[in-house]
Order: sequence, then C-alpha cells, then structure tokens
Amino acid sequence: MKIAVLGSAGQLGRDLCGRLSGQVTALTRSQADITQTETLGRTLEQIRPQMVVNCAAYNYVDRAENEPEAAFATNAWGVRQLALLCKRIDACLVHFSTDYVFGLDAARTLPYSETDSPGPVSAYGLSKLVGEYWVQSLCPKFFIIRTCGLYGVWGSGGKGSNFVETMLRLAGELKQLRVVLDQRCTPTFSRDLAEWTAAILQSQDYGIYHLTNGGSSTWYEFASAIFDLAGLKTNVTPISSLQFGAAASRPCYSVLDCTKFTRHTGINPRSWKDALSAYLDERKLRASSVS
Repeated sequence: MKIAVLGSAGQLGRDLCGRLSGQVTALTRSQADITQTETLGRTLEQIRPQMVVNCAAYNYVDRAENEPEAAFATNAWGVRQLALLCKRIDACLVHFSTDYVFGLDAARTLPYSETDSPGPVSAYGLSKLVGEYWVQSLCPKFFIIRTCGLYGVWGSGGKGSNFVETMLRLAGELKQLRVVLDQRCTPTFSRDLAEWTAAILQSQDYGIYHLTNGGSSTWYEFASAIFDLAGLKTNVTPISSLQFGAAASRPCYSVLDCTKFTRHTGINPRSWKDALSAYLDERKLRASSVS
C-alpha cells in the first residue's frame, strides 16, 4: 500500500513513519502544506497513495484565541480540502484530533466515548472539531483518532518542546514550579500512539477512535511523576486554572475511553506512568548516543 504522511517532521509523524506497513512517503510542511490546496493536490496526484495520514496541525492552543483564522486555516479549512482530495483519488484519510473537542460539560467525571457529544471550550478545540466534521462528511473512508497530552522524543514539532521537556528544563531554572491541578486528562507517549495507530490501520473498520495511554492524571500529578522518575527534587505547588491564567480555556476533565480500540485490536494501552518511564529511558539512551 502507498501511504503519504503529512507533517512527517513532527513528533508523531516521525514516530509513525517507521511503523506503517507499506510504501511510505514522508512529507514535511515545505513539501506538502495543508493550507496550499493546489500544491498539495498536485503532490498527492503524483504519489497516488491509497492512504493519507494527516499529522499536520496548528497546535498553539493559547495563541488561537487571538488568531483563530490561523487555527481554522490549518485545522478546519485545510482539512476540508484534504478530505476532498482524498475522496477524488479514492484514498483513506487518517486524521488526528484531540480531547479538546470536549470540555463543555464542566461536571464530567466519566471518560468520553466516541459517541459522546463534543463541546469545545476554546478556539483551538472548535477548529479541530470542525476539521473532524469535514472529514466525516466529505471522505467515505476515514479514521479520526482523538488523543491527548502528546509528548515524544522528537520534541513537539513547530512548538519545539513538549510538557515533559518543559518541566525538566524549568526544574533546572526555577526553585519552585506552579502546575495546574484542576485539569484531568491522560498524557500520551507519541511512540505508543504511533504503534497503536499502525495496528488499527490494518483493518478497514473506519470511524472515530479514542487512543491514549491508560489511566488519568492532572498536570500537577504528571509533573510530580516526571520529577520523581527523573530523580529530581523539585518543589511543585498545585494551582488552579484560574490562578495559572492561560488565554484559552481547557477542559476540566477530558479523559478518553479507549475501549473501542481495544475491542478491535485486542491491545490494552499501557498506563501513562509506564509510558512516561519508557520515554525518560529512551531520552537517556538518545542523549548517551549523541555524547
């Protein structure tokens, strides 16, 4: 099978390209910009893939509040054009989305299933939800994979970092860190997401899938685990979202139920803490191999 991967230079794209079965063409933004319809169309027409995997996205959650046009250009209108292109060349579209399509139910305490009604609370979340709707309405063959709190050894694409790396850096710069306690989700290792995505793509069971590591955590709990596993004695103070004062609202609770994925593949995602430990081990190996 011929597979084209958009956004191949990002943390998920890099982890995913080596795990897909078939003839994979890795496309960076400079080679295939999702907002440049004509150029993207010519590229896909030349490759003629049977599957297009979209790892490209606008992920600046806070910035999107002040520049929603940029978020929608990539996450919504660019995805619309990509869905139309995939329909034209009869390709399956694999599109990654986010737990931030939820959040409107502030009293939620149960993991969200794929059939639960979305309700974003930020411009970023809304742009991703609109992209989902375009994929579902325009492309007959699709996988929409919602994930959460992604981090990987390749950093975070255009953002240049991820939560784990940011915490480790700040631990060396500040005497005390303040981390949000009232947002619960499931941090997810991009390598795990890549492996599990490759597994679900072996089927033709199209549709929406939730795919994260197991369990749940607040960002404060996640930061505390990072320092504990890294052997760092760092003073971390829990604070509220209101105290943190981010420009964009986040869901208070956005844990995703991955039962559907397990039912289709037989795979039980490992816990977020086991995944974090594996990430830190891999990070050490890469650092030692460079030095």
